[in-house]
Amino acid sequence: MSVGTATADATAATTADSPPPLSLRLVLAGSVGNMLEWYDFGAYGFLAAIFARNFFPADNGFAGLLAAYGMLAASFLMRPVGGVIFGHIGDRHGRRHALYLSAGLMCVSTASIGLLPTYATAGMAAPMLLLLLRLLQGVSLGGEYSTSVVFLAERAQPRWRGLLLSLCSVGAMGGTMLGSLVGAATASLLSQEELMAWGWRLPFLVGLLLGITTLWLRYGMRSAQEEPPERPRSPLMRAFIDDWRAMLVCTLINLAGGVNTYMLFVYLVTYMQQVDGLSPGSALQVNTFSMIVTVALLPLFAALSDVIGRKRVLAGALIGFVLFSWPLFRLLSATTEQSAIMGQLGFAVLIAAYTSVSPAILAEMFKRATRCSAAAVSNNVSRGLAGGTAPMIGVYLVSGLHDDMGPAVYIMAVAALSLAATFFMTDRARRPMP
Repeated sequence: MSVGTATADATAATTADSPPPLSLRLVLAGSVGNMLEWYDFGAYGFLAAIFARNFFPADNGFAGLLAAYGMLAASFLMRPVGGVIFGHIGDRHGRRHALYLSAGLMCVSTASIGLLPTYATAGMAAPMLLLLLRLLQGVSLGGEYSTSVVFLAERAQPRWRGLLLSLCSVGAMGGTMLGSLVGAATASLLSQEELMAWGWRLPFLVGLLLGITTLWLRYGMRSAQEEPPERPRSPLMRAFIDDWRAMLVCTLINLAGGVNTYMLFVYLVTYMQQVDGLSPGSALQVNTFSMIVTVALLPLFAALSDVIGRKRVLAGALIGFVLFSWPLFRLLSATTEQSAIMGQLGFAVLIAAYTSVSPAILAEMFKRATRCSAAAVSNNVSRGLAGGTAPMIGVYLVSGLHDDMGPAVYIMAVAALSLAATFFMTDRARRPMP
């Protein structure tokens, strides 16, 4: 073999082993879509009390609120279905195709919610249409987050993969925060009568602008070079056969993420109104401020995980939930806005530490050929079961059983289960993908 041929072969091997090029537009295309997906879920969760009055009979407020959160849970339970559908598309036809389709579905369903008739106008047809759109959003969300994580992970350099992938969490949390911010502005600028009559529609119609921006960014992904090295006929079956242990560990680890995010950033808006007596505007303002803190801390904890490892950051966060959930909820139930802020900020730090490493762990646990399917199903089963039901369980514990500290016990129990699973994961910080 000649020297020139050997050099060419070495160059080709290096190129093959290197991640594909990653531009700023691709980073935004992979992460901003999460903002669209979670913006709608945040807006709906924060306005759940309004939906309960507008889309269900008014004779039983508790049942209406439970039904409104039940629709949130139903949409989350559709996440595994979306994970199967978009995971298959991502593994068989490419990551960018799955990302474009999921964003389009969410864009259409979000805008449609803002145009729905209410129960007073359409009777039982109103909640049925709302349920249908929520289910479609659940399908979309099931494919969005995990596919975007995989898309960016396969283009990231190992030494800063955790920091780059934290942008997916920043997008998701930023979307939830934006939903809270728009909800807070709507509730503050409009009277209660205006909010009930038509103001609740505004956040969903505003979401259409975010959706169009996401689709424009992802339209540019058509030039991104990415093809899986192999295309199994059934990626999900292949994942269950080859990676079932990793999928089980990943599912258990993500249980805490589902409960913590939606118990502490969605249900707490209702909790602070019911237990602390805060106005809807004040509760949303406290919630939005704590989310700003979380988004600011996410990249810092992610960068730390690139240095000391994912497992240490993750275990530290889960231990914090086990030890401090009770005292933090004591602050949240102290009936003053100052104590509510302190309790929420404590949880914001713990959620930032946990969420900062979640995307990297999700992508680093599975092989490339089935990575979209394995990651999507593992993440969505746990988030669907634990995250979607968390606000409904919170309502039942506080309003049904009259236990203001019930949510704290629930968070501690789930965090302990996820902590046990953490010890069985392989830490791949600063190491090549499987």
